[in-house]
Amino acid sequence: MHDLIIRGGTVIDGTGCAARKADVAVSGRQISGVGTDLGEAHAEIDATGLLVTPGWVDIHAHYDGQLTWDPHVTPAGWSGTTTVVVGNCGVGFAPVRPDKHDFLIQLMEGVEDIPGSALAEGISWEWETFPEYLDALDRRSFAIDIGTQVPHGAVRAYVMGERANAMTAEPDDISRMAEIVRQGLEAGALGFSTSRTDLHRAKDGKVVPGTYAAKEEVVAIGRTLGEVGHGVFQMAGDYKPEDVELGWMKELGRTIKKRILYSMVQSSGDRDQWRRLLKAAADDAAEGGFLTPQIAPRPVGLLLGFESSVHPFFLHKDFLALQALSVAERKAALATSDVRAAILNNPPDYAAFEGLLAMLTTGFDQMFPLGKIPNYEPAPEQSIAALAREKACTPQELLYDIMSCEGGGNLIYLPMLGYVDGNLDATSEMMRHPQSIYGLADGGAHCGLISDASIPTYLLTHWARDRTRGARIPIEELIENQTRRTAQCYGLYDRGVIATGMKADINIIDYDNLQIHEPVMTYDLPAAGKRFLQKITGYHTTMCSGQVIYQNGIATGNLPGKLIRGPQAAPLSQSLSVSEAVDAPVYFVD
Repeated sequence: MHDLIIRGGTVIDGTGCAARKADVAVSGRQISGVGTDLGEAHAEIDATGLLVTPGWVDIHAHYDGQLTWDPHVTPAGWSGTTTVVVGNCGVGFAPVRPDKHDFLIQLMEGVEDIPGSALAEGISWEWETFPEYLDALDRRSFAIDIGTQVPHGAVRAYVMGERANAMTAEPDDISRMAEIVRQGLEAGALGFSTSRTDLHRAKDGKVVPGTYAAKEEVVAIGRTLGEVGHGVFQMAGDYKPEDVELGWMKELGRTIKKRILYSMVQSSGDRDQWRRLLKAAADDAAEGGFLTPQIAPRPVGLLLGFESSVHPFFLHKDFLALQALSVAERKAALATSDVRAAILNNPPDYAAFEGLLAMLTTGFDQMFPLGKIPNYEPAPEQSIAALAREKACTPQELLYDIMSCEGGGNLIYLPMLGYVDGNLDATSEMMRHPQSIYGLADGGAHCGLISDASIPTYLLTHWARDRTRGARIPIEELIENQTRRTAQCYGLYDRGVIATGMKADINIIDYDNLQIHEPVMTYDLPAAGKRFLQKITGYHTTMCSGQVIYQNGIATGNLPGKLIRGPQAAPLSQSLSVSEAVDAPVYFVD
């Protein structure tokens, strides 16, 4: 007898195959049957009219510190995510010397906009080495499963100390760093991560340690993945000079026969770089290589409101005068006509602003009301500039009135990356490329400006169901890309598919009523730290390892999630062995 049978649902199993009516049985931590006439069970769920899918596998998150205080890893599970991978972009909290806690906190705060006060109060430092960090996580239980990566920035700081930001590491430094990464992988890390972009800067303004590291350093560290026999080499970069960066990336991937997973977005600074990077991956794959672009299924966009870290009025002196007030007092003041007039009538010298500052304060053609039901693919005629012309008011007046309105709908959306053409056609092309992998949701990060942990749900609501400004994508393809393909990218062959013997990570979804709601600033982090949180409705049930962790959006209190140590083999009932799992390019796996 099974523990549970989910009856009458429409199964989209994660393989890319067409949706079908089937029952799904669960026993213990595994799926024990899929089909009809499965017999009896101790409990049943009626899934008539609902979708049954694998739980989402989110490979790009930054819950590294939050894991020590939040067993629910909020808000990952709200969006149906049952596995996350942390330690991305070269930042994390291990290894760390006892006197360098503050250094890693300000690094994470600067790069990922996680309040330093929350990290300082919330993290319980029970480790120095990376294996000790894994042991600390292993002592905990979570709602979902956790995978980790060894971050270059922390490793370099541990080995090189005050020289961490030096461009050149000494041979002994490189040997020691490689050994630390080896120990982390052997203890169970799923990969190594590094940042090679000028955009990633610590709170003190310095780049992430390792940003300018020489080829000899990153290749020597990368080779440990091949020597240990598993792991992904994850990186964010500017890829300049492009031929040099892609050259060592290709060489490393083919040497170690492991995936080189690099972040890729469309940027106004180089509108066609993404096409070149996609072509490089396709050419490399044709020659047996391992270049794998990681793409974002919606724009990297800022949420601008009066409680955001920055917004169009954050440099106005009359707004700065309100900063000492409480959130409630400031909100009340902003609603008065006197404060409105003072802020609007005494602007800073906009002409002195350039680049990002100019975009944040006067980029009205690129700003859009987000709405109570968020619109992440707005049309040009919905911009603040266009709406202000229509209403015969200034853009600043319109912005102020939207941002100060009560009852929601008071956020402005400023897509920074991935929206150069004013639509998501380029994103669609990236998503459907055979070498690309979905990611960059950044759960746990960018707390005061971005809320993209809902991206897995956005795949269904926007790309499969609601898109009107371009072609939609078949739901079976989307689900495969957020389950089996993301799981296998990191060597996790025990999950991501609804099939007998696979891990019972399952979503039951009311697809017709699935809805992402507007982000709301919440002060629930340690030390009353702030973050945007985004409620989602329509998930009937989310299960991890056979236990229900969310029911209609409410946490059940079950904590079946664990630390993942190393690659996970497919069950014997599935055809792929762990040795095949580690080395096979994910886009060829069937």
